[in-house]
Amino acid sequence: MDRYSVSRTKRSLFYLMMAFLIVGFIIAECILLSERSQSVSDNNITYEGSFTWEKSDGEREAIEVPGRYDVKPGDTMVITTVLPDDFNANVMAIRASLQTVRFYVDGSLRAEYDTKDTRPFGKDSASRYVFCNMSEDDAGKELRIELTSHASNYSGVVNTVYCGEKSDIWTNIFHNSSRETIIAFFIFFAAVVSVMFSIALSIVYKTHFDMEYVGWCMLLGAIWMLGESKLRQMLVPNASVLAAMCFVVILISPIAVSIYIDSIQGGRYTRVYTCIEALAAVNFIVCTALQLFGVCDYIETLPAGQGMLAVCCAVVITTFIIDIIKHRTLGYRPEMVAMIIALVLVLIEAASVYFVVTMSGFFIGTGLIVILFVNIIVTIKRISEIEYKRQKEESDRLRNQTERVSLQMMKTLAATIEAKDDYMRGHSYRVAEYSALIAKQLGWSEHEVENLRNAAYLHDIGKIAIPDAILQKPGKLTAEEYEVMKTHSAKGGEIIEGTFKTIGDDEYSRIAYQVARYHHERWNGSGYPDGLLRKEIPLSARIMAVADVFDAVSANRCYRDAMPLEKCFKIIENGSGHDFDPMIAEVFLDMRDEIAAIVNNQ
Repeated sequence: MDRYSVSRTKRSLFYLMMAFLIVGFIIAECILLSERSQSVSDNNITYEGSFTWEKSDGEREAIEVPGRYDVKPGDTMVITTVLPDDFNANVMAIRASLQTVRFYVDGSLRAEYDTKDTRPFGKDSASRYVFCNMSEDDAGKELRIELTSHASNYSGVVNTVYCGEKSDIWTNIFHNSSRETIIAFFIFFAAVVSVMFSIALSIVYKTHFDMEYVGWCMLLGAIWMLGESKLRQMLVPNASVLAAMCFVVILISPIAVSIYIDSIQGGRYTRVYTCIEALAAVNFIVCTALQLFGVCDYIETLPAGQGMLAVCCAVVITTFIIDIIKHRTLGYRPEMVAMIIALVLVLIEAASVYFVVTMSGFFIGTGLIVILFVNIIVTIKRISEIEYKRQKEESDRLRNQTERVSLQMMKTLAATIEAKDDYMRGHSYRVAEYSALIAKQLGWSEHEVENLRNAAYLHDIGKIAIPDAILQKPGKLTAEEYEVMKTHSAKGGEIIEGTFKTIGDDEYSRIAYQVARYHHERWNGSGYPDGLLRKEIPLSARIMAVADVFDAVSANRCYRDAMPLEKCFKIIENGSGHDFDPMIAEVFLDMRDEIAAIVNNQ
């Protein structure tokens, strides 16, 4: 089926928004200070010492690390440990989850991670691994770690503390996190290619491809995955901007999803999806304004973004169910199945944030890859269909062109024959018109009628092989001359068969052959060249027989004058059931007025 095309206004607004986000991200990464740590390597050694939580009221509590504890947003959680006497690690590290982190060794600030000067907006530092340089001289000293977050989901979160060689720690982090990051880069690359390729295909084929919107959905998913990647600080100079993009992506994803689903469903629910897109846009504007003006961070308005995404998913699933019930999924069934799988995985990923065990996009990445491959297959199939249609149209055009040339040649030959005898002039035209009238009354299609009309011009083409002495003889033909004259029908069939190479496959060439060879066959089997009986004679030839005889008696001939029309109609009436198919004869006689008009206009 032809795909529904999303309105140009909607597409333009979406592209404008995407361009704004991309440009804003690039500018922010270029102008803000770098948050990159010193050089990074790879594997992990977990610090096995015990930690004590120093509460604000002076109370001390032994705690397990990693863990999560009851700390109010904005309050600082302080944990301490005494480094063992055999301590000889080069660094200690901890992952900050939207937290400001400070390392103190023996009361002295050793390392600090606070992005208040580098982040574009918000209260909290972007999540990342924070490293503190250590040495064997720190053995036996107190290590103090301060963690501060304004986000309720992350306040009081204490992640695993590592110690050892920095390269070993990074190796472990990379080993545990590289899968999702690699998937994200793959999806990012595939998204860019999909959008560009779809636009190119749209230009080439002058039609819309849904892969364009799939590409934008994938691009948003890839940005989210890269922003959530534990390797984020290695990817860009300013990780805070990339972290903020994660929330932006969640806010605008309903728009991209709605446009894509609206497209594959053919616009059946375009009003519903337009409402979703409008609400998502308003939600994005409000949440961004609250972030920029310092009212509340994206993390605090995250439920609104996720709620909007959940509503979008619910609407999509509902429309799928409606289409399944009404049997309207045939045109997009593969995309529907892939989308359902992806939506389930997205919801799982979204819910994981509330358990502080985010999958860093693994589920989302898997869902996007499913959608990608399904749409690649669908796009390839559609291109094949378009190419087949184009080739068929071109083939039909060339064939029609060839047949038009052949037809014109045949008409020229027919005119040449008629030019030999003034009494035959106009015969082919009148026979063609009579035949067309009969075919229309029989319920033939317009195309079939036109084929018969054009074929009728060629019914006497075989007379070109008849000597002029016989063709133009003013008197009655001898028996021998008549036998020569009778050969014109068989010769006419041979001429057409040799001219049109698609005999048997093409309707026009088939009809042209039939009327040329069999228009002198008679209902009772007395005709020539093959003596066919009744319905052995092709219907087109039975029509031609009536039209040909009528014109022969109603027009002047070199050997006699034209008969009165009533007598001509009487000949057809008397020949019904003998010379002519009675059904065709009856149809012809019912059109006396139309037939007479053609005769009188000559």
